[in-house]
Amino acid sequence: MAEAPAISPKEEVPEPSFRTEVAVRFEDCDPAGIVFYPRFLVMFNNLVEDWWREGLKFSFNELVLKSRWGIPTVHLEVDFYRPSTLGDVLSANLYVHSLGRSSVKARIVLAGSDGEVRVKGNVVLVLMDLGEGRAIPFPDWLRERIQAFVKE
Repeated sequence: MAEAPAISPKEEVPEPSFRTEVAVRFEDCDPAGIVFYPRFLVMFNNLVEDWWREGLKFSFNELVLKSRWGIPTVHLEVDFYRPSTLGDVLSANLYVHSLGRSSVKARIVLAGSDGEVRVKGNVVLVLMDLGEGRAIPFPDWLRERIQAFVKE
């Protein structure tokens, strides 16, 4: 049986990181009034999409519809620490652990207004050619933009 993660009341998010806020909505909550855990994965995906649009200046519209590329999640690890409830506004942070030829390993941390970590995870994203269905290397201009979010 896997060990439960140690409670991590706060986590220092290194610079550089992409930061935004996520509102916990009615649709995110179960009948107990807390976020239903799969909804956090939707929040992760939305954060990645926001990072591409706002942080990397390359929207999913340009990525998918114009370039015919995708950036699917190929690996995901998530730890849940504290519940979030309807009306919470979470601080969302994403920073890059490493940048490979066609992959990005990123860390995502969602924390409450009190700074307490609610959920965090590691995600691996891969740039792929949608027509060929295979991984492709990041072009230099995109690699430079991603590099700005790599934690040294």
